[in-house]
Amino acid sequence: MAPRESSGCPLSFGTFLLLRDMIGERLGIWFDESQRDLLEDKLSDQLAELGTRSFLDYFYRLKYGASQEDCWQKLINALSVQETYFWREIDQINAFVEVLVPRHVSNLSESVKIWSAACATGDEPLTLAIALNEAGWFDRTDIEIWASDISPAALEKAERGIYRERSFRALPDKLREKYFKPVDGGWQVDAKLKARINYRLANIMNAPETALLHSSRYIFCRNVFIYFSKITIRDIVNRWANHMPTPAYLITGVAESLIRTSDRFDLEQIQNAFFYVKR
Repeated sequence: MAPRESSGCPLSFGTFLLLRDMIGERLGIWFDESQRDLLEDKLSDQLAELGTRSFLDYFYRLKYGASQEDCWQKLINALSVQETYFWREIDQINAFVEVLVPRHVSNLSESVKIWSAACATGDEPLTLAIALNEAGWFDRTDIEIWASDISPAALEKAERGIYRERSFRALPDKLREKYFKPVDGGWQVDAKLKARINYRLANIMNAPETALLHSSRYIFCRNVFIYFSKITIRDIVNRWANHMPTPAYLITGVAESLIRTSDRFDLEQIQNAFFYVKR
């Protein structure tokens, strides 16, 4: 397939490598050589909006331009994958609520600190809050839920707390009726439930931005690493392992594996789900 023309100039291979490497270094998102057309397609609207003549000019805008931070924020919103929904991969949530939280409360005096890394529009941390509330844990112990994302647009949606039908395709109807109310444009999450979550704008590639959260005993980072290179995954996972307590649990997506990436965690099956455990 021929590359799509953008501002009269297609994305050359050399410029693709410059943009790909800079995006990977800053955001962690990795495009291999077979995805050049995909990156060109995702960036074309950015060029049109800025009135930039070529992808090389766009590279220099990102690297040296006076408005580079604004350009990066728009690029982040364009590249961020916000495909998520309530009750996604629920076996992991059930095992966490039914096994790990009771184990934590029985053996540890500290609060249950959870970090939903790359939370997108907030469906995952809200799923955790719903499951924990249904099991009565908010009334029995101190629970902290932190949720971060690199995309300001995604976090704005999470803070607004209004979701469309697509987000509810796996959530039981009785839970939607209990925790959401119909409003113009979708369904509004219950304010008390949303207040359980601390939202934070942060890039997991940027250690200072996430330093507050590295000590979480439970990190949900699901369906994120599929967009990263193995080297980037290793660096992130090892950084977290250096600060997480023992034992600690890293929960990735069911299609993601750390077995050949890092030796800091052991794979453990709990009920019908798998967790990476730092011992």
